[in-house]
Amino acid sequence: MSNNDNKNSFAVFGLLFGALCWGIVWYPYRIMSDAGVSGVVSSFYTYCIAVVLAAIYFSKHWRGVFKLPLSIVLLSLVAGWTNLSYVLAIIDGEVMRVMLLFYLSPLWTLILAHFWLKEETHLAGMIAIVTSLVGAYIMLYDPALSGFPVPRNTAEWLGLSSGFGFALTNVMTRKSVHLTLRAKSFAIWIGVIVVCLIAMPLMQVSLLSPARLTSANWLVMVLIALLLIAATILVQYGVTLIKATRASVLFLFELVVAAIAAYFLTDETMNIYEWIGGALIVAASVFAAFNHKD
Repeated sequence: MSNNDNKNSFAVFGLLFGALCWGIVWYPYRIMSDAGVSGVVSSFYTYCIAVVLAAIYFSKHWRGVFKLPLSIVLLSLVAGWTNLSYVLAIIDGEVMRVMLLFYLSPLWTLILAHFWLKEETHLAGMIAIVTSLVGAYIMLYDPALSGFPVPRNTAEWLGLSSGFGFALTNVMTRKSVHLTLRAKSFAIWIGVIVVCLIAMPLMQVSLLSPARLTSANWLVMVLIALLLIAATILVQYGVTLIKATRASVLFLFELVVAAIAAYFLTDETMNIYEWIGGALIVAASVFAAFNHKD
């Protein structure tokens, strides 16, 4: 196996690992919410911990911080909104409905990658994306609703907006080849912190003093931070090497992880339509991974 093959295989692993992390990270955030710590506050502290831990680990590379281009600011804010809106949506909404609205992102990625990155959309990519969207539609389908399902509440609108932000972040990451993996990762983490600070007064949420958080709260947030650090770095590595359309399809594996997690960790259950849709999404992810050449 060539060096490029090894890199691409690890990039695919990074994207699938990120999907696994984001498919289960909602649960510890819900634990924090049940403990009385809002999603905005827990996100703020979680990403602060991530920045501090990563800054210590990458301490030798701080000299280049002030040489970064202003374009990283936009990436930071878009990624910040993507992550925060996802957390808020998944805390208050029904897990699978929020996930499915989030995973309309392959459609946004296809459009953005085609017109912004000038990526050619091959037949294999189209088949994978159409299959995944058909699977998502089947999982989301409700006989009581007429036409295409639309968000029913604030949580679902947040999930939809997070999906668009996710697609935009992936395209911007791939376009920002001049930025290092570390720079893009820090931009995402700091972006969440900034967006949280902006959201708090708008949502009329007060920032809890660190002294008011229990040791159990801090333990959960440190575990989330470690998970996010690993997921962010691996995902940024994967998105940098893998075309945006293929990356977005690989991320659909998160839906299956979330469905299984929701089944075992909450009272939510999957019906036959959700199982069929999930199977199609897995098939699309596998097809994209093995039938696409960058």
